[in-house]
Amino acid sequence: MKINEQIIELESRLAFQENSIVELNEIITDQQGQIDRLTATVAMLDSRLSLLTAAAETVAKPEDEIPPHY
Repeated sequence: MKINEQIIELESRLAFQENSIVELNEIITDQQGQIDRLTATVAMLDSRLSLLTAAAETVAKPEDEIPPHY
């Protein structure tokens, strides 16, 4: 292989790698956005679950109720 062919081959590889890096960066950015949205959703659901759990604890339990024949 001549030196010019080697340089062309290396430039071609470099261009391909640069393109791959740009594409991977876009994918990672999109995934981070998805992770951020999912994290917010989980936090919201956790908050709602805490509220529902607290509300359920304040409701009278059947074993605490007086039977109807009293």
